Amino acid sequence: MLSFEVEHEKWIQKHLSKRHGERKDALRRGHGFGNQLFVEKIWWLLMGHFNGLHPEYEVGDWRGRSYFVDLMWVVGGQYFVFEIMDYGTHGTDRTKYRMDLNRALFLQSQGFHYIEISLDELKENPKFVLAMLRSILAPYLAAATVQGRDTNNYGKIERQLMRLAIRHQRAVLPSKAARELELNKETVIKYCRSLVDKGKFRAIPSGTSGKIYRYEYLGSTQNPDLV
Repeated sequence: MLSFEVEHEKWIQKHLSKRHGERKDALRRGHGFGNQLFVEKIWWLLMGHFNGLHPEYEVGDWRGRSYFVDLMWVVGGQYFVFEIMDYGTHGTDRTKYRMDLNRALFLQSQGFHYIEISLDELKENPKFVLAMLRSILAPYLAAATVQGRDTNNYGKIERQLMRLAIRHQRAVLPSKAARELELNKETVIKYCRSLVDKGKFRAIPSGTSGKIYRYEYLGSTQNPDLV
């Protein structure tokens, strides 16, 4: 069984090795008690790895200024921001409070999933936080596993199609998938059939004609080990 302490240190060192200047300093300063508590008590239990998770991730605000969110998870073209909030985070500074809310609103307007988590709740009731995040992230967990596991079993387009199916309630319509993934429709159909052969998709015949217009994803969105 992998050790959290060992894997956490490897994860941090990996990100430190890729950063320079202010981005490296932000990671050294910012990945403190609350963030570490989250990755140990929540993320590690939920995922068992750190694939796609970025500590102290740099983003821009509506004014074009950079700042660092506590954690960013990137999976299947989706971006999740996790901010660990202490009761005194905003203090009594109304301007800071306003700016923090504006940043959150801006990130959501740009398509980010923004999740604030109470540090007190992390300390006193981590099971509640874990249950809530498991529910929120369930549709994306299988995509994360496809992204992080043995990729020799699935090609790039196959993985894209599985992630797309998870985002669209398990359904893949080749014509819509072709537009979303910027592929030829016949290419999409080819790889959908490949996933049928591999037991990941099921072809859904239409009416009496039996023509295939839709495919259904059969993998689990709850237990990533089944993907």
